[in-house]
Parts: sequence; C-alpha cells; structure tokens
Amino acid sequence: MSAVELSIIIPVKDEEEAIPLCVERVRRVLEGLADPAGRSWEMLFIDDGSTDGTLPAIRAAHAADPRVRAISLSRNFGKEAALSAGLDHARGRAVVPLDVDLQDPPEVLGDMLAKWREGHEIVYGVRNNRESDSLPKRLTADLYYRAHNYLSADKIPEHAGDFRLLDRKVVDVIRAMPERNRFMKGLFAWTGFRQASVTYTRVPRQVGETKFNYWKLWTFALDGITSASTVPLRVWSYLGAVVALLSFGYAVFIVIQTLLSGVDVPGYASLMVAVLFMGGLQLLSLGVLGEYVGRILVETKHRPLYIVRERIGEDG
Repeated sequence: MSAVELSIIIPVKDEEEAIPLCVERVRRVLEGLADPAGRSWEMLFIDDGSTDGTLPAIRAAHAADPRVRAISLSRNFGKEAALSAGLDHARGRAVVPLDVDLQDPPEVLGDMLAKWREGHEIVYGVRNNRESDSLPKRLTADLYYRAHNYLSADKIPEHAGDFRLLDRKVVDVIRAMPERNRFMKGLFAWTGFRQASVTYTRVPRQVGETKFNYWKLWTFALDGITSASTVPLRVWSYLGAVVALLSFGYAVFIVIQTLLSGVDVPGYASLMVAVLFMGGLQLLSLGVLGEYVGRILVETKHRPLYIVRERIGEDG
C-alpha cells in the first residue's frame, strides 16, 4: 500500500449534494498548501450505507481525480464505525477526519500541519464559539463536556469534535484497540501523545441537513460517558450505602419513638412515598447496570465493526 503524506477521511451518509462542493474546496485548499502534504494527499470517503446518489457522486469525483478514494459499507454502521473504517484504510502519515458539510473549515489544515511538523502527534480543532448552534444545543453541549470530564479520567478538550490531525503512530494505536463500542473522542484522548490545538470559527451548514437529532445526540452522549467511565456504577453503590444508613437510622428512630410514646398508627401516604422512591431508585440503578451489561454482550460477540461492500480507488 503506497503511503501519502496526508489523508483526509470523510464519513458520509446520504450527502450527494455535498460531495462535489466538498471535493472541490478541499482539493483547492490542499493544493494551495506550502507544506509538502500539498503534493502528496488523498481524500478518502466512507459511505456509511447511503441510499441516495452519494456513491455515484464519489465515483464521478474519483474518475476526475484518482486521489479521491472511497470505502462503501454494506449498511449504516454509524459514524464511529465509519471513522474506524477510515482510519483502517487511510494511507497517510497524518490523518484528518473531516465532516462533508465543511462546517469545520479545511482552511485550518495548514495550521494543523504546522503544529504537526513541530512534533505534536495530535492537533485538535477547537471552536472559538458555538454561535452557529441553537441555544438548547449550546447548553447541552457545555453540560456534556463538563459531565464527561468530571466522570472520566480521559479528559476531552471542550468544544473539540472529531476534526483533528492524527499522526500515524496515533492511528496505529487506535487501530489496535479491540473494543467494538467506540467513542472516538474518548479514544483520541486516551492515547495521550503530545497534543496541541488550533482555534477556528464553525460556519452554518450550506448544503443538506444534519443527520443528528436530539435523541441521537443523547444516545451519543450516553455512549461517551459509559464507554469512558465506571463512575455511574459507583454512584449507585454509594447511593445504596447512603439509603441503607438512612433506613437504619429511621428504624432506630421508630424503635425509640415506640418505646417512649407507644405504637403509632402507620400512614399510608408516607409508606407509598417510601415504596415508590425506593422502586424508582432500583429501576434507575438497573438501567445503569443494563447499559454496561449490554456493552459486555456486544463485546463478547466479536462481530466486526463494519463490513466493506465496495472499494473505489487503489487499496493495496
């Protein structure tokens, strides 16, 4: 497999309108680089089960420029699996995941490459503001980053997405990881290495619509926390201990009250509140435990992260 200096990996799902615009703009940026990567690069699309004209659009781009390659997956495996496929098939000494909507501007690549040449193995892009997001998304994103970094030992940079430059050493480490449940931002942070950041302004999407809704974002956030930390399990252990101590204290209080004042008539309302409260706690704790048990089940199946249906361009 012939190596290149820089690989741009672009996961796509039903983005036929965005493909030509993305290819043209990224090519223009790469060819304008003063860095040697401007003369040795590839664009690698990962088609994650598109049902529109995305794949024909990629074929047309490859016919016009063989440096545009693609991996087409057999179905929609999700963005994290598509990113993993891109890392597996990228040939570059440096690899940069990029969204096809170009909200993360490829013009930042020059700054990332400069940091990489200085010796940093990971150069991540950080948004200098979130003005392009709605107010609910800004608030929930801020809350998520704070929660993740509080619960997990692997701190992820706030307001940094998948847009970052990865040295080949980092890519090889991630490729060697065996887990199927992947939260790529957490894996990038876990690897360590020398890291640097570049800031940029994220612009509104020009073509198409985002494939993420609030439910998918919630699921993504839950996956991120449960894949990076066991603190939620410990919380329920601590909470159970606190409830047990409080129950013991209340039992002692009832015994003393009975000895001093006689037997009181039990209250139905207070009993129901206690039963419902404890029942709710048990259901919540079972839900948290179920998340982790479900992950164990997925890992024990040893199924592949993705299945390649078609390759476009040289891959060998």
